[in-house]
Amino acid sequence: MKAVILCGGQGTRLREETEFKPKSMVEIGPMPVLMHIMRGYAHYGYTEFVLCLGYKGQRIKDYFYRYEILTNDFTIDLQNKSITFHPRNARQYEGWKITLADTGLNAMTGARLKRVEKYVDGDIFMLTYGDGVTDLNIEELLRFHKGHGKIGTVTGVVPPSRYGELLIEHDRVVSFMEKPDSGGSAISGGYFVFNREFFKYLDEESGCVLEKQPLENLAKEGQLKVFQHKGFWQCMDTFRDYNYLKDLWEKGNPPWKLWQD
Repeated sequence: MKAVILCGGQGTRLREETEFKPKSMVEIGPMPVLMHIMRGYAHYGYTEFVLCLGYKGQRIKDYFYRYEILTNDFTIDLQNKSITFHPRNARQYEGWKITLADTGLNAMTGARLKRVEKYVDGDIFMLTYGDGVTDLNIEELLRFHKGHGKIGTVTGVVPPSRYGELLIEHDRVVSFMEKPDSGGSAISGGYFVFNREFFKYLDEESGCVLEKQPLENLAKEGQLKVFQHKGFWQCMDTFRDYNYLKDLWEKGNPPWKLWQD
């Protein structure tokens, strides 16, 4: 089963990091956030990926093309022009298959997904964005999707508020909660599962936005279910989000790190 990851956005609200690289290549700890997402899928055995590239997509292609050199020690024999790698973890990425597809510089999310249809085989595929990390149990998500028989599943999350919440009586603060839950209102966590039939709802025209007509129509037809995730989820939408995730990583044992090094 393929996991499709949308990696084409410019990340304009994270300009400090994305002026020279795509947002999915912004590093949290020793690796890009994209690798955190992929290793989350791989933890559950899903290691075939289709990456929808756009803004500075060449940086992503270059990263994976040179991956062995970037992540391992190696010896170069200049006379024989040969390289011997000394893998730090020989089995870590065994069996991974990654298709890197240029889906256009200015294409919207729905168009990007439609343009990689030819690389997605099988009756079911997974989809997410290249900037959100979670401790979501992928197996439970898939089990839920296969059980309800509809075309699509979206993961619903309840993110914490960005600001401290004040409960006020007259001019007195009676309660202060730092980053409370947002009152139980779920939002899309961006981790989807679709039957192949969903491609019929998409268009290759650059203006096709996944989150508008395609998903709106799917919902109107009663073909979209929600899997409610109560655990950790965080997108890297702003520089503040980036610093928050980086801080969690540096403190050790970040909640989305399900894999073993």
